[in-house]
Amino acid sequence: MITLRGLTKRYGAATAVDNLTFDISPGIVTGFLGPNGAGKSTTMRMILGLDRPTSGSVLVGGRQYAALRHPLREIGALLDAKAVHPGRTARNHLLAMARSNGIDRERVDEVLATVGLTEVAGRRAGGFSLGMGQRLGIAGALLGDPPVLMFDEPVNGLDPDGVRWVRQLMRSLAEEGRTVFVSSHLMSEMQLTADHLVVIGRGRLIADAPIEEVIAASSLTAVRVRSPEPSGLAALRERLAARGAGVESRDDELIVTGATVEEVGDLAHGLGLRLHELCTREASLEQAYMELTAGSIEFAAGGRNEEAA
Repeated sequence: MITLRGLTKRYGAATAVDNLTFDISPGIVTGFLGPNGAGKSTTMRMILGLDRPTSGSVLVGGRQYAALRHPLREIGALLDAKAVHPGRTARNHLLAMARSNGIDRERVDEVLATVGLTEVAGRRAGGFSLGMGQRLGIAGALLGDPPVLMFDEPVNGLDPDGVRWVRQLMRSLAEEGRTVFVSSHLMSEMQLTADHLVVIGRGRLIADAPIEEVIAASSLTAVRVRSPEPSGLAALRERLAARGAGVESRDDELIVTGATVEEVGDLAHGLGLRLHELCTREASLEQAYMELTAGSIEFAAGGRNEEAA
């Protein structure tokens, strides 16, 4: 588990991370979302002891990172796939990491096979493509077989097959009971991968909830009702409006916000309304995310600023 309590980081007058408090639990994939400049990378760096908090605390398995005797056995991380000596081969890069933490050299070949780099293990990392560099970074994170894993944009540079592989890897690691913390800007992929979301903006916590709750809270999540009985639909609309729900009429259907599918179904049943369809039309994670972070975007294109004005 990773535990953050009041975590804050200031650079002079600028606050990069502002009083973050949340837990990253084992057994699930936790997605870490936020616009550019939100403080995600700074937060991850503080978890790994690369940046010192101005105030607050962050613990990995109940201890500060600096207190971990063999950190690669406690938490594996990929923050920057380019953080590799370009003259070293992939195998030698991992061997150096292994020796620094008392890890058997046999483990190096195991993780190279896991990430699909066995055939290029003797090549210098400086000649790797972005996707191959990502795979090498993931191998380094897995090297110590740690119970906690943290990845910053792990699918950058990967082809569709590689993206699917990373998704399956994250899921399998969580199913083993590990703590998995993943930052990404790919909302469609995060929707397929994450169980829980932590969303920040301008360094502050915006959401800390299961992904289903984040999506359900979107104003674009609605209930669709279809019926061949116009008068019955009109009556249902009146009942829903009286309860404060938003209702939009479209031919033989209603689009309802602010009410659950169960509530709409019970009202329709009470009216004796014959239905041809009753379902929840969920927003996408991207839509829910854009709503959540609308007021926290630091760098917006001109057209978007005009729309928000």
